[in-house]
Amino acid sequence: MRILVAVASKHGSTAELATALAAGMRHHGADVDVRSPGAVASVAAYDVVIVGSAVYRNRWLRAARDFIDEHAEALQGREVFLFSSGPIAEQDRPVNNHYDVAPVMARTGALEHRMFAGKIDPAVLGAGERVVVRMTGAQLGDFRDWDAVGSWASEIVDRVSDRTGARVPTEQTY
Repeated sequence: MRILVAVASKHGSTAELATALAAGMRHHGADVDVRSPGAVASVAAYDVVIVGSAVYRNRWLRAARDFIDEHAEALQGREVFLFSSGPIAEQDRPVNNHYDVAPVMARTGALEHRMFAGKIDPAVLGAGERVVVRMTGAQLGDFRDWDAVGSWASEIVDRVSDRTGARVPTEQTY
């Protein structure tokens, strides 16, 4: 089973989520490539496509939206999953889904969307971004849930294996 994780990341933290997701799926025997959306010419070689994006101003990044526009028809014939990173959640409050998700799910036939809390590192923010963080009262820090990412990786491999009948080799332990 070949899996593509196409991820749009502005400052790198969403790409780190994609890398962890890929590592989790590889641990379960999947063959996984992680690419930026602009580096993907075709999805033809993949059985499963996962598209992820950081969320800024309640929207996916342009690179992820362009990827969907370019590959929507081809994605209809594959197992598709979506994920978003951010905004940072208030403590004890869930991260809200942003408005890009429903139309993207409809256009791609995606099976699922997961929202992961992200990371705000003031050292990598531009001046305008720092102003927005101050104005909105967003919390600084890393709120990514690595266990949730690893669990989702396992769920995806299991779900796709069940749907397609494909056997994913499991690691042998001695």
